[in-house]
Amino acid sequence: MFASFWRSIDRFSVQHFKCVITELQKIKVVNEHNWEYVVDLLQCIVEIVTYGDRQDPLIFECFMEYQVLADFVRILKTSENSKIEAPLLQYLSIMVQNMDSEQAIYYCFSNGYINNIISHPYKFDDGDLASYYVSFLRAISGKINRDTLCLLVKVHGDAVVSFPLYTEALRFAHHEEKMIQTAIRSLVLNIYNVSDDMVYQFILTPPVSEYFSDLVHRLRDLCFCLDVILYDKGREIETQKRKNRLILQSDKIVDELYYFKDILSVGKPRLTKLVTENLLNGLVFPALFSLLVSKDNDESGLSAVTSLYIISRLLQIVGGRSIVNNVACVILYHFLNLNARVQSVGNATDDHDGVKPFAKCLSEIERTICYTPKLNGAEGISENYLGAHWEDFMSGFRTEEICSKRRGILEFVFSEDCRLLLASIFLLLILAESKDLDCFLSPIIGLCGTEDVMMQTNSSSTSKPADGSIFTRFVPEIVNALLKVLAFQQSLSAMMLWHVGWCLLKLLNFNREGLNSDNLLLFTTLYDQSRAHFLKELDGIWFDHIPDALRTEWESCISALELSSHYKNPLFILEFALHQQSINGETSSYFAWQRMDDAMKAFILHFQLNTFIFKSILAEKPLLNTIATSTNDSGTNQTSDVSSTSFGSNVSLESGIPCQIAFSNSEIRDVYVIPVAYGMVGKLLLAEKHPFRSRHGVVIAIAPLAGLCPKIDEGHPSWLLLQIRNFDPQFYTIKARDNNRNMADHHVSDHLADGRWTLGFRNEKACKEAQFAILNEVTKQRSAVEYMLAPLLQNDLGLAVDKR
Repeated sequence: MFASFWRSIDRFSVQHFKCVITELQKIKVVNEHNWEYVVDLLQCIVEIVTYGDRQDPLIFECFMEYQVLADFVRILKTSENSKIEAPLLQYLSIMVQNMDSEQAIYYCFSNGYINNIISHPYKFDDGDLASYYVSFLRAISGKINRDTLCLLVKVHGDAVVSFPLYTEALRFAHHEEKMIQTAIRSLVLNIYNVSDDMVYQFILTPPVSEYFSDLVHRLRDLCFCLDVILYDKGREIETQKRKNRLILQSDKIVDELYYFKDILSVGKPRLTKLVTENLLNGLVFPALFSLLVSKDNDESGLSAVTSLYIISRLLQIVGGRSIVNNVACVILYHFLNLNARVQSVGNATDDHDGVKPFAKCLSEIERTICYTPKLNGAEGISENYLGAHWEDFMSGFRTEEICSKRRGILEFVFSEDCRLLLASIFLLLILAESKDLDCFLSPIIGLCGTEDVMMQTNSSSTSKPADGSIFTRFVPEIVNALLKVLAFQQSLSAMMLWHVGWCLLKLLNFNREGLNSDNLLLFTTLYDQSRAHFLKELDGIWFDHIPDALRTEWESCISALELSSHYKNPLFILEFALHQQSINGETSSYFAWQRMDDAMKAFILHFQLNTFIFKSILAEKPLLNTIATSTNDSGTNQTSDVSSTSFGSNVSLESGIPCQIAFSNSEIRDVYVIPVAYGMVGKLLLAEKHPFRSRHGVVIAIAPLAGLCPKIDEGHPSWLLLQIRNFDPQFYTIKARDNNRNMADHHVSDHLADGRWTLGFRNEKACKEAQFAILNEVTKQRSAVEYMLAPLLQNDLGLAVDKR
């Protein structure tokens, strides 16, 4: 009867709303029998309030007059059935999210109703309650501003003593569900962006401030997990699976770093100071301390490779003057120490002309080591970590070993471990290209004075690096080390070679004098080897795809080489040991494509390095000959353009050779085999006689000429065996960019075995004629490809570069 009364009045009227409120207030306790009815009442109230907030102010006045939110709190506290909690939070989230008027928001946040709901002792073990709760918290955070935030905190005197929205949210900061983590981080950033000094005092004071140290500890744990994956020797793991694990773990680390960046981007000085201090003392300094002081890290420390990777990622993503300069001071300390000793020999007191005595340089570094340039009045970073470890840190530099240039970061630069070599150079390049590097430190590395070194090749404003800088004093030795890595081009993937080439090209920008005679000889040898390996592919089964693939990869190589260090993913450092070539001896067309692709990419890299060494530019395009459009003689009578021939096409049978073939699940069929090359395109056509035109046929099968490798069967001299490429590069992208060379490797090799055709001819002579005809057309096709590539492969570098 009551339901019929509700239907008789306007659902969104004040009268109806009062009836619903009355029904809710009649509920004294929520139990198993009435909880569904209560849920319906809550839903109805939220729908009406949401409507009234925008359409009818009388509805919200009624909502405030009857103190409906107090009933929500009462229902929550007196409920004997926890099933009511999730829908109550869900409907409240909807109501808050849809509130537009300031009056409605002020009322909801007042009187402690929201805080009571937030602080209720929920049991989050069951179902999806945590998701509904976090969604409710996030909805609240989306409506706060400087005026409404004060309604959600409890103040005693001049201090905030309680802030449930923030403290309860932090309980879910490291929840296993990614969506909940993301929601909490969004909520936290909303609070940081609108907080005032009193709220910040609460947030940045223990124990609440421990959230930031917990974040750093979580990041460190992720770093240790990455280290374990990198050096997992307990069991055999497939290279691809191991690489995938590295990628997934590094992605988690990157997510954490971007969150730190988001926090620092809020721009609040006190927040910036505390977060930076936690990062330095909890992650950066421990990693660098174990990295630079001790050759052999203990079991609790990160490996050198992982430490260098993490610090590089931190500088790329988080950055900032404080972090950049603290990292630079620590990793350059050995070099500064050595540099000061060398410069002060015979002139211990004279510091004119920029030569500083060792004692003075040491004093400057000790003052700079924890220096933080002031940001909007922020205080400097405290010396918590280095203050406690300074004596141990210094003891490593006060021995005679300091005279060796193999100490500190240079010990890794000249390491025989390729990963350490690349990781340390990469870190130095990031610092060298950083806008935030202090002017006192930039000359030590050898900064070229422009934002992006690669883009400044022809800039007249580029300044010369200091004569005593790392990239000036040691660049010949570093270049030599990188060239030796390139020498392993047969055991490394092409993408690994591109990464090494990127480092090499960056260093060449710091050394405008070019390579010394020994390095030039070494590079020339490597270039000749790369060219020779590429030339072999012209005799391979994928020679017909080389021109198109070359154009594509040429542009890709330029993009890879010109990439700024701040946008280059250093994951290649960790993957370096995993990218060993394992396709030697494989004969399928898929692996043959990989070999061709790698040989081509390696040649493009060496060609670009060669061009840069001698001409100080990169070749924008390869200079290739243009193929004439005239039709080959053999194809004149079959088709004007073999590229347009498809299944069902009519072709002339004048040059066709009759034979038989048996397809799977089919009877033996009489066909004509027609090999035809047209420029760089070549196809083998199988055609059956046309039913009405005796001298013409209908194409029933097509195979590419390249890769056929026609062989006469030893036991059956009238049988011709053909290998058919089933792998199609257009559908499977094999471009090992950064994290690529993906799972398609396994799927393609496992499921795309090459096809086989066996053609039976009337006698041995006809079989040999067919073999000769096919090889003749393949030769014509290969000649066209070689003609197109001739300018690029000749020894005269000047003719091989397209200057358009």
